[in-house]
Amino acid sequence: MRYGRVEAARFLRRPNRFVAEVDLEGRTETVHVKNTGRCRELLTPGAQVYLAPGTNPARKTAWDLIAVEKGPLLINMDAQAPNRVFGEWAAAGRFVPGLTLLKPETAWGRSRFDFYWEAGPERRGFVEVKGVTLEQDGVAAFPDAPTERGVRHLEELAAARREGYACAVCFVLQMKGPVLFRPNEATHPAFGAALRAAAEAGVEVLVRDCRVTPGELWLDAPVPADLGPV
Repeated sequence: MRYGRVEAARFLRRPNRFVAEVDLEGRTETVHVKNTGRCRELLTPGAQVYLAPGTNPARKTAWDLIAVEKGPLLINMDAQAPNRVFGEWAAAGRFVPGLTLLKPETAWGRSRFDFYWEAGPERRGFVEVKGVTLEQDGVAAFPDAPTERGVRHLEELAAARREGYACAVCFVLQMKGPVLFRPNEATHPAFGAALRAAAEAGVEVLVRDCRVTPGELWLDAPVPADLGPV
């Protein structure tokens, strides 16, 4: 996926989870943060960030904060990007051979999964996509804050698998560099337990990193997963 025009800026502060103040060409600009997660280890004063023009003319903020540099890593922070890059990757035939249908936002049980897919008359399933921006010492982790919704999604995937659907959760690392993925047990032990239970029920756990530039994001190589517990 490509953003088009991108501008570099310096992060100043984050008054709330929706907006940040940045230094853009010597002036303070309030921008929309396209990720409502904590991201405390990313949005630090002085960090170089990247902005794309907003697409809603009625919105007060003209720019979206989409990426940040963390040491040698360039990390995409757009919470909508993982679904887009997974959809592009799957539609290109890299997920399921013979894919005939890929439908986003499909309700099942108590959840709305990111994708429903079919491949011929017999094969069908669901995929839930999770974007990952948290990294430490080469290990990527999810979530960066407790997510009861994420636990519910995993439980519903396991239930759908028991009903005969092929189910997967795909962790999209919005960066290139991590050599391992783990559930973030310290932040939300229940998510780690739910992930292990889903895997034991037959839910496929996929982890892939991304090729990242300030204005582009592409799903790339598989990364090994250690489902813990740590």
